[in-house]
Amino acid sequence: MIALRALGWLVGNDDLLPVFLGASGTAPDELRNRASDPDFLSSVLDFILMDDAWVVAFCDAAGLAYTEPMAARQALPGGAETHWT
Repeated sequence: MIALRALGWLVGNDDLLPVFLGASGTAPDELRNRASDPDFLSSVLDFILMDDAWVVAFCDAAGLAYTEPMAARQALPGGAETHWT
């Protein structure tokens, strides 16, 4: 659910949406169809998690703790925390 909320927030952000679309190679008309794809939702969270200011803006808008996007990302495919030791 957090990833879907992140996608909704991103779609409503006129400054970041074009950046996400360009970085992900996603066409605007694909967003609705890919909203149920866990891999795509992972990419949405990965994108937002790249910048602390984006995390703060999303969480403030969604009423979430700043740690929740990362926890949601870890629950999606490929999101296991990496331990380098």
